[in-house]
Amino acid sequence: MKPAFAVVIFSVCSILWGSSFAAAEEKSGGQNAGGEAAEDAAESREQRLAKYLSGTQFVGKFTIDGGDGTPKTETYTISSCEKLPSQDLYRFKTRIKYGSVDQEVPLDLKILWSGDTPVITLQSLWIPGMGTFDSHVLIRPGSGDAPGRYAGTWQHDDKGGHLFGKIVQLEADAAEGDSNSGDAAKNGGK
Repeated sequence: MKPAFAVVIFSVCSILWGSSFAAAEEKSGGQNAGGEAAEDAAESREQRLAKYLSGTQFVGKFTIDGGDGTPKTETYTISSCEKLPSQDLYRFKTRIKYGSVDQEVPLDLKILWSGDTPVITLQSLWIPGMGTFDSHVLIRPGSGDAPGRYAGTWQHDDKGGHLFGKIVQLEADAAEGDSNSGDAAKNGGK
């Protein structure tokens, strides 16, 4: 089976707040206007990340190691993302559509930070009806009219590869019920 979502995030994903996080923290000198510690700045960047990911679609390609070399198309829709109380944990409400599967799934996923770069991290994550996945996806947010980008690696049992693409913001009504969202390659065994 090919649960493209697990890969994006997912293959689920990735969103690099990059310089926007660094600039905000640099301006405040590690403290916000109220004089609170960098811990509050980290909380703020986590909330900004969750807000950015809500109502997005990851549209891109994935490769399969040892395959024919032609990247296959994948699309995942994240209708909502919220930061959970547990450290580094976020809840994604995601639509996954591939083959005969078309379902919205809540997934609690870790997002770790490499400096100011968010990395969606799946380690032996079992998704009901789809299997167990490992994935690490870097995220870079868009700027102006430019879309955000994601890139990373994925593993599903003995198959694995790379993934990359654009992160586009959806219209509010599309994020709630886009019938074309979540299309993923039907072959490849991710």
